[in-house]
Amino acid sequence: MVPLLLVLLLALLLFGAGFAVKALWWIAVIVLVLWLLGFVARPKGGSSRWYRW
Repeated sequence: MVPLLLVLLLALLLFGAGFAVKALWWIAVIVLVLWLLGFVARPKGGSSRWYRW
């Protein structure tokens, strides 16, 4: 019974880690797209930045 519980726990941990990594990849892609849109849509009047940091 204990080995079965350990295998199920390991599978649950790996599934959770895989889901978290996939979610982080989607967040990274969304941030990259927003950054590129901001870079393209910035004002043409000199060296003004579209972000505040």
